[in-house]
Amino acid sequence: MSPSLLYSIVFIEGFCSLGAEVIALRRLLPHIGSSIVVTAPTIGFFLLALALGYASGARVATGYRQVVARNFLISAALAGIGLAGLSVDWLFAHLQPALVAYLFFIGGILCPLAWLLGQTVPILSNLFQHQRTGEASGTALYWSTLGSFLGSISLSLLVMQWLGVAAAVLACAGGLLIGVLLLAGRQLKIAVFALSTAGIAAGFNLPATQTIDTAYAEYIVGPVDLAGQQNPRAFWVNKSTASLLDDSTPPNYTRYIRHLRQILLDDLGFKDKEILVLGAGGFTLSHREPLNRYTYVDIDPQIRRIAEQHFLREAARGEFIADDARRFVATSERRFDAVVVDVYSSHTSIPSHLVTREFWADSRRVLKPDGVLLANLILDGKLETPYARNLLATIESVFGRCAVDVLHKAKSLANVEVSCFASSQPKAVGIYVDEKNRADLDLARSR
Repeated sequence: MSPSLLYSIVFIEGFCSLGAEVIALRRLLPHIGSSIVVTAPTIGFFLLALALGYASGARVATGYRQVVARNFLISAALAGIGLAGLSVDWLFAHLQPALVAYLFFIGGILCPLAWLLGQTVPILSNLFQHQRTGEASGTALYWSTLGSFLGSISLSLLVMQWLGVAAAVLACAGGLLIGVLLLAGRQLKIAVFALSTAGIAAGFNLPATQTIDTAYAEYIVGPVDLAGQQNPRAFWVNKSTASLLDDSTPPNYTRYIRHLRQILLDDLGFKDKEILVLGAGGFTLSHREPLNRYTYVDIDPQIRRIAEQHFLREAARGEFIADDARRFVATSERRFDAVVVDVYSSHTSIPSHLVTREFWADSRRVLKPDGVLLANLILDGKLETPYARNLLATIESVFGRCAVDVLHKAKSLANVEVSCFASSQPKAVGIYVDEKNRADLDLARSR
């Protein structure tokens, strides 16, 4: 093999191996979120499989081109079929709990792919002639790592952003199949296998007509069956119902949106106010609401276009800023009468950097002195879990006592609406007991 061909194969391995890891993390997002307890094990298992692949490749003594071609062909099938949205959705729909589906996905798809591709550099290093061992290995690792860099950058920032995740899967599988053809030369049998794999992968990754994929989320707009509503439709973001809307006059919305609108418009009587909404959803909070000025902040720059074209079917009311919610509240010089926090990456998963005391302090910073913070949380209906207790305590450590409304008390998971005022301050509390009961004195001081 010529040096240029060897470097090309190694480059393809690096490009597609790290590309597959990026795609895997994105595919897991709608099902189990993107927290550190998901990403860290995924990256760790991937690296372990690569390490085992390096060791296996070092033991290959003959048939170097044939072994790598075989590995690339199997890896292309694993990527094109196993990383398809259809396959991942099926896994998480039929294997419960979600941990079982996750382990099957990692152990049956991602790790075998990494193990096979990890063998490439050790195997092909045997074909570098007239070079020192160190020089050959170093050059091969250079091209492999360069491919990894370009694969992660181009697939995440270009392909996924403009063409969707399915296109990134096909790019990864297609790159491996090109490697197969380069290695196989004129072997018709291998070419037929490669083309067949390409066709199957394309079939698995044909975009569903109702699904819109971006680098940040999967969006689906479709009809729902809701009694008494006129042509109701839902806006699903990462498998979670983000918004509901129908064609009635006035329109019907999800219960938590109705509750937020009631607080802002009826309870607080907001008119001509500045309202910041972190997490755009379907833009229904400001839908046909002309009394106030809304600013939406969402990390996905495409969400407004998708919501307007497929869900609202009209222009969304308000300003839209594509940015990370925490970065915006940490850096903005603007001040708002209300901040509405509704940030979810999947049904029950808030990005972990958006639940900390620092985030809530920055959210308070952008409030006017008499402003109000409203947070939509999805917690257990009884607020008994450590996550529910600690999250509410974190918010109140910044704002002091907040109002907490559980909208679906009979459900295991419920929308919990938290209302906090910028005028309040966290203070030490006391407990009334028979021996020292200051209730009457405190009541008098409160009037």
